[in-house]
Amino acid sequence: MWPQEKIVAFRKALLDWYDAHKRDLPWRRTKDPYAIWVSEIMLQQTRVDTVKPYYERFLYHLPTIQDLATAPEEVILKLWEGLGYYSRVRNMQEAAQQMVSDFEGRFPTTYVGIASLKGIGPYTAGAIASIAFDLPEPAVDGNVMRVLSRLFEVDYDIGVPANRKIFQAMMEELIDPERPGDFNQALMDLGSDIESPTNPRPEESPVKDFSAAYLNGTMDKYPIKAPKKKPIPVTYQAFIIRNEKNEFLLEKNQESNLLAGFWSFPLVEKAEAIPPQLSLFEVAEASPQVDVRQEFHKIYPLEVEWQSERFAPVQHIFSHRKWQIELLEGIAIAGFLPKNRELQWISVEDFHRYPFAKPQQKMWNSYLAGKQERK
Repeated sequence: MWPQEKIVAFRKALLDWYDAHKRDLPWRRTKDPYAIWVSEIMLQQTRVDTVKPYYERFLYHLPTIQDLATAPEEVILKLWEGLGYYSRVRNMQEAAQQMVSDFEGRFPTTYVGIASLKGIGPYTAGAIASIAFDLPEPAVDGNVMRVLSRLFEVDYDIGVPANRKIFQAMMEELIDPERPGDFNQALMDLGSDIESPTNPRPEESPVKDFSAAYLNGTMDKYPIKAPKKKPIPVTYQAFIIRNEKNEFLLEKNQESNLLAGFWSFPLVEKAEAIPPQLSLFEVAEASPQVDVRQEFHKIYPLEVEWQSERFAPVQHIFSHRKWQIELLEGIAIAGFLPKNRELQWISVEDFHRYPFAKPQQKMWNSYLAGKQERK
């Protein structure tokens, strides 16, 4: 590491830049740890401009720890709808319940207490501790590791979790004890803009004179990060079923994994024997024994008149899965809904009452676009 006088000079250069260029963000206008926590969780893997309206709406409806702790699950999922990574908001509710039971409904004021909450890792604990309580705790995220990698030409992969402790140790030396929250946020801003992963602008960096990679002409080498694994492709058939009242059949995902608690059109995963590039009708013609309509009837004992209209397939990419969804419309003329699944007939006017994840929103938009084209 650098001698102390260089560390002090680095802090000053970074914070002077931050004071002159920091973004005016709603969560930077408060010291309320609850509000700061909400923003930090929302900002994980999500752009600032996307988060702003979610942040304001969430705090409007759930302004306190107690409100979040006692809110029905469908309320919190609806408020989070579209942000993705829905385990985050479920963990938030569990953490709020922890605070009610273990901290008298107040946000803990120590790093250890904050880090004990459900869903809060070292980065988030450091961010809240430094920003809300002025504790000299580092907040090491991808942006910070990118800046540090270039400052010191760090030859360790920033994508390997075990290497995080290297950057944590650096930050413990560098962090400004007088303004730890601003210091953490300044590095985050620098890493997300001037020192961004693509098209960085090193000449504009306020700390370029401290950067070994800049001075040595190795900016393109750092940070070191192995490429991500490609998401696994999975093909689904979605069934858009209407009844005589023009209500649509929606099902609540009761599984504990991906998209649990959200409502969508019934989905059936296509068997490996069905080529993903074929439509349902082409599949039926090529191989009548692998017709997913039969799979539908096994699960949902409804008599359905299948429609011949075709709709644009929907694609949605999660961090580890790539969904390709084919759409098929049908009109239910008889039958009943099985009691072992949470199903409802819901009118379009009531859709806003139910949490829909992005895949469902895309399916609905594809369906509406297909109907509009045929008018």
